[in-house]
Amino acid sequence: MSISQFRITRFQFARDRVIGDSQVRIDDTNVAALELVSESGEVGLGFIQSLFYPLPDQAEIETVFETEVWPMIKGQKAIGLVHRVNRPRGGNQRAFSLPFHEALQVALWDLAAKEAGLPLHQLLGSRRDRVRAYASGLDFHLSDEAFRALFSYAASIGYTAFKIKVGHPDFQRDLRRLELLRESVPAGSLVMIDPNEAWNSKEALVKLTAIRDAGHDLLWVEDPILRHDFEGLRTLRHAVNWTQINSGEYLDMPGKRILLENHGTDLLNVHGQVTDVMRIGWLAAEMGIPVSLGNTFLEVGIHMAAALPEVEWLEYSFQNYDHLVETPIEIRDGYAYAPNRPGHGLVLSEDARREWARPVRLPTSKLGPAPKNDRLPIPQDLF
Repeated sequence: MSISQFRITRFQFARDRVIGDSQVRIDDTNVAALELVSESGEVGLGFIQSLFYPLPDQAEIETVFETEVWPMIKGQKAIGLVHRVNRPRGGNQRAFSLPFHEALQVALWDLAAKEAGLPLHQLLGSRRDRVRAYASGLDFHLSDEAFRALFSYAASIGYTAFKIKVGHPDFQRDLRRLELLRESVPAGSLVMIDPNEAWNSKEALVKLTAIRDAGHDLLWVEDPILRHDFEGLRTLRHAVNWTQINSGEYLDMPGKRILLENHGTDLLNVHGQVTDVMRIGWLAAEMGIPVSLGNTFLEVGIHMAAALPEVEWLEYSFQNYDHLVETPIEIRDGYAYAPNRPGHGLVLSEDARREWARPVRLPTSKLGPAPKNDRLPIPQDLF
């Protein structure tokens, strides 16, 4: 059935803890639900995200979407849009005015899978329905006490792999955090670190050597240096033969292709743009490069992770989004499970629409307390 209408619901609420890395700090959640409705009444759901600044008022989001996106999809079938290739040229080569790209891909794929009567991961060609999940703290700005509490809790519920943020100007602080992690999780746990491009290539080599000499084994280091320093990444790959380089997070699809062609990473990091992820994932498979799924909104990335042959890991960061949907993605005993419901399995909660919709932008001081996060039952005053 053809797409006949759209709905946008704007949300704005406080996070239950500050998240961030060596470069950024984020205190609030600013998202809008995009629902594409077909003539049959099926609904495809995606989320428009703005990490650092509040989205404009809902009326403005709707106007921009109706102007820039709606003419391209109105009256079309979702299954006929998800693989469509455009040839951008000149002034046509530009992003949408608001961050619709990922939300649109997710909503279209959700709708296409529902119309086909299949879970999204099966429509994408999966042979499994679960992928190992690692606990990621987004912890750079947490106190040592909060850091310990978060990772101790993650270990207590079955996680065996953990990623922490490093890249502090005081390298001794990075080493101390690694020691705190070792004290907080079982012996033999897998450890990843993420400097978020805080280092240059020579600096990365020196610091990774110091980390190894301090007795810390690393499964990978993520985005150690600038994303476009393909020569530096390739050199670092060969120099640090005791760990792996995980990169590509900040690159668009053409950038990821160039990264692979330049042999600049051991693992390719992707996120939530379903069509883009599948295309670059197929290329990575041809080249024998493993893929890791970074944070995706409400863990929708489990579907791509289950479908791509080179994926071993999906990132989970205990963010307080679950109240937005009726049934979140199941994560237990260190595994994320792809829903067997048609589509991606996430349905916007009508309770959330009533209680948390914020059609008009609010100042941070007016947001009130954060929604409860049942997956991270740690006292809020700790954060």
